[in-house]
Amino acid sequence: MITIRAFDFPLSQALTHATSAAQSDRPACVLAMIGGAAGPSFRPVGASMFVMEDGTCFGGLSSGCIDGDVAHHAAQVLKDRKPRKLRYGQGSPFMDIQLPCGGSLDIFLLPIDDITRLRAVSRSISERQPVTLSLDMEHGGIEIVESAEDQSVALHVLPDTRFVVLGAGTEASAFAAMATSAGYDAVLVSPDSDTLDAARHAIPSLHTRHITQATLPPDVAIDAHTAVTLFFHNHSWEPDILLNILASPAFYIGAQGSLRTANARIETLRAAGVGEAELARIKGPIGLIRSTRDPRTLAVSVLAEVLSCESPQGQN
Repeated sequence: MITIRAFDFPLSQALTHATSAAQSDRPACVLAMIGGAAGPSFRPVGASMFVMEDGTCFGGLSSGCIDGDVAHHAAQVLKDRKPRKLRYGQGSPFMDIQLPCGGSLDIFLLPIDDITRLRAVSRSISERQPVTLSLDMEHGGIEIVESAEDQSVALHVLPDTRFVVLGAGTEASAFAAMATSAGYDAVLVSPDSDTLDAARHAIPSLHTRHITQATLPPDVAIDAHTAVTLFFHNHSWEPDILLNILASPAFYIGAQGSLRTANARIETLRAAGVGEAELARIKGPIGLIRSTRDPRTLAVSVLAEVLSCESPQGQN
């Protein structure tokens, strides 16, 4: 089974285009997916591109080396409605197309007769539900399956990483703004209106929530693909919030502060009855660059640390 994140499976954009283009009652497309790779590659195995009837493409399989040629072959797949496999790089019959990074890529081209039938898949992705897809490489088409067992080609699509940022001050607003500008879904939760205003000024599209008590708003959900970061100078906000967060499946929990502050935080929670296994989930001091006093550097440092906690296959 191949595992990817929703970012690498741009179905929602393809569906939106199919609906707006309205070329037919049953708009078709071709799913082009990296089915295998040897050596270095620009995109991960499982990365997908949707090629529409009018030639519009969503997603990418390379830095531009093969996407145009893949779209050309996809047009033929749309005509004959038969899946196809392509190879680029070593062992490829396309001698005029070279992969600058070396190695080879195997591309699966799968015709989808009616893309609107994939709305259930798109809905699962938008609701941050993992979804497993069976790809029929003999006849074409995709269907949702409960298990990858007995499937010749299966694709497991995970939700994208999301950030819940809590705190007050420039560190909190800078980190939330950076995560959002990097393309991640983020929400900034703060008791300080100035912090929220500064973040919204930097990134108008940033989601924000104002709190008056040390608890998460009920509409801020945390799943297994969510990272939670705390940036409080007034550390009295932290214990109750952390007790809340530790009850969630968040894959990353971290809080700003010195080593002394981090140790005091752990002792406070231990005294409150939190077990050692749960305490070990809390990272602090946070960031790959320790002792930085620049909010921008701290934001980069923490973002890098969070993403380093993800496995290469996109599984936390």
